[in-house]
Amino acid sequence: MENQAMLALGVFLVTYALIISEKIHRTVVAMLGGLAMVLLGIVDYETAVHHIDFNTLGLLVGMMIMVAITGQTGIFRYIAIYAAKRVKCRPVPILIVLAVITALFSALLDNVTTVLLMVPVTLTLTQRLNIKPEPYLITLIISSNIGGTATLIGDPPNIMIGSAVRELTFLAFIHNLAPVALAILFVTIILLILFYRKQLVTDERHKLALLQLNEKEELVDPALLVKCLSVLGVTLAGFLGHQALHLESSTVALSGAFVLLLLTAKTEHAVEVALEKIEWPTIFFFLGLFVLVSGLMETGIIDGVARYAIEVTGGSPALSAMLILWLSAIASAFVDNIPFVATMIPLIQNMGQLGIANMEPLWWSLALGACLGGNGSLIGASANLIVAGLAAQQGYPLSFRRFLTIGFPLMLLSIVIANGYIYLRYLSHL
Repeated sequence: MENQAMLALGVFLVTYALIISEKIHRTVVAMLGGLAMVLLGIVDYETAVHHIDFNTLGLLVGMMIMVAITGQTGIFRYIAIYAAKRVKCRPVPILIVLAVITALFSALLDNVTTVLLMVPVTLTLTQRLNIKPEPYLITLIISSNIGGTATLIGDPPNIMIGSAVRELTFLAFIHNLAPVALAILFVTIILLILFYRKQLVTDERHKLALLQLNEKEELVDPALLVKCLSVLGVTLAGFLGHQALHLESSTVALSGAFVLLLLTAKTEHAVEVALEKIEWPTIFFFLGLFVLVSGLMETGIIDGVARYAIEVTGGSPALSAMLILWLSAIASAFVDNIPFVATMIPLIQNMGQLGIANMEPLWWSLALGACLGGNGSLIGASANLIVAGLAAQQGYPLSFRRFLTIGFPLMLLSIVIANGYIYLRYLSHL
């Protein structure tokens, strides 16, 4: 078993080194890394398939289809022009507005759905104003992960924690996580503006040209828009109530997508056009990543690291909370946070059984670390990869290394703020 663990770790490190080098497309690398886990006998085929999170993949596919059809109505261009005109087409206020909207939608819906809706808006604005889209795209990613931290339904780790610990209700998540998420968002926006201030400029000609546009003219198919918004509304309501309905979020998303196809795609060509808009490179990247991480899980590497990290705290609630926060953040920056959180939940539950009375700081530390840690790298969270995929499709690729130089320091700062918040609110009196 030890040899298998070392082999799995070797495959994982080589795969990630190639992803970071960007010499080969990350989708190809991830798929080859996942296949290597199976071909080398580290995991068998059935085990590998078991570790693929089809709920995440189904959610992505469903929302991509709905966004593709809705985009044909011109609603995203309408929103972009309307929002820009309200702030007189000034680049810095536009960045602030996009960040706040993205964070709010990510908290109320989920961050994957939000970025799927917001990326077309953002690219339309930057193209019209002749501004490089990088500052806005990176702001979208970071804001979506911060906003998703604030509620039970905003990010998959929170959904998993809420499912495992029933007393952590929807309102409990808002009460405990929304204040620190809001503070982190405020600090992050200021720092992003300072970092990108030289790029957040445009000339009066482009501002005037955008101000003179009539946003209502962008709505090219009102009848289709009514159908799209109706189905999207029902789908979003399904997300809010999917736990009560005992439905997976992927079931809700795929149902909405294919009902919308039924209502709008009258020909085979229309169906093909909608399906072509799915970001297949992103879907296959996730698939390879899930299988790659399965090798670490099945050989006990993730479990061993987590157990060792918890044991060294000696059962101290304060040390345990701080370690869980930082371990979750660093791990979630480079390993998908879904399997990591799945491993951590039973370990934290065991700590409660061993005598730690106040468990809430540990759960909030796990949620903050896993969600905010996603900002550490381009592969740290689902939303990051969606933005990168959509941007690349439009000719604006996001570099892994470029995002790392911006996202990782901001992630560390957010965890420092979260560390102080957890200590002052829950642990300072112990």
